[in-house]
Amino acid sequence: MPLPVTHPLADGRTAHSPLVRAYSGERPSRRPVWFMRQAGRSLPEYRALRAGTAMLDACLDPEMASEITLQPVRRHDVDAAIFFSDIVVPLRLAGVDVEIKPGVGPVMGAPVRTAADVAALRDLGPLTPERLAPVTEGVARTVAGLGSTPLIGFAGAPFTLAAYLVEGGPSRDHLAARTLMHADPETWTALTSWTAEVTGAFLRAQVLAGASAAQLFDSWAGSLSLADYTAHVAPASAHALSAIADLDVRRVHFGTGTSELLVAMRDVGADVVGVDHRLPLDEANRRLGGRTPLQGNIDPALLGAPWPVLEAHVRDVVARGQQAPGHVVNLGHGVPPDTDPEVLTRLVGLVHSL
Repeated sequence: MPLPVTHPLADGRTAHSPLVRAYSGERPSRRPVWFMRQAGRSLPEYRALRAGTAMLDACLDPEMASEITLQPVRRHDVDAAIFFSDIVVPLRLAGVDVEIKPGVGPVMGAPVRTAADVAALRDLGPLTPERLAPVTEGVARTVAGLGSTPLIGFAGAPFTLAAYLVEGGPSRDHLAARTLMHADPETWTALTSWTAEVTGAFLRAQVLAGASAAQLFDSWAGSLSLADYTAHVAPASAHALSAIADLDVRRVHFGTGTSELLVAMRDVGADVVGVDHRLPLDEANRRLGGRTPLQGNIDPALLGAPWPVLEAHVRDVVARGQQAPGHVVNLGHGVPPDTDPEVLTRLVGLVHSL
């Protein structure tokens, strides 16, 4: 299916942007950089706008979500916006009882651990265009305000969504989820098939509304062995990414603690692999066979270090990224909430100068 004629990739607004070119394995004259969690708690304008509004309510307010998405582009001159959302937004849209509790994270009304629990999710019905309307409207508003700067669509990977559902909330080791995949593989497969459908529909809606790339974020995949990932997780991630396979957009796959999974994560259908701060980019490129564009991987902890320390680290990351076919500079995880915004602006200037 071709992209809509008004899509920024189809009408040329973002087709030749540094980000899209780097995601395509090219070396644009301006080295692209953006940051995961660039929109959010580190910005005073974000805190002022969101005061008194719950997180999920902010994500599902098209005007507010759009403004939050645009804030870091205006402030930092980054080469992409990423749509302001949360991993559990598609669960909320599907009708799951979920809240984001301050200081805790996403909490489910009840965990999903049996075949009957999964059947109840199925009974909620699919993510229809009507349910997705707040997201598509927010994306369209954002794209209209971005001009030639591309928007990246965002979704949590099926395993991460399933882990939240099984655990009932955040977990350090995801023991209940990993137990279920072995103790009741049929129920696990049914659950991850459902989360894959939800994630795929969520990504597709963002792309059709104007996103020029899409990132699948597997927060918790680092808790898995390669064997478990390949057998019990990769099929669902492939299913999710297949939802946008017919659309001409680059697909980025990122996880934390996933150094041993990079090839498997690429092979589910990703065009670009995000690398966290634990693995040097030249080694990531070697593991991926030197044929996959990379994204990453400045250590977020160094954003609070003295500038000469951060600058040396950024230069090293950029030098190691030169080994890959394409490189988009990013953090090895998200922006910490106490980061000085001026440091991020200065960092963007440094990357663009190299």
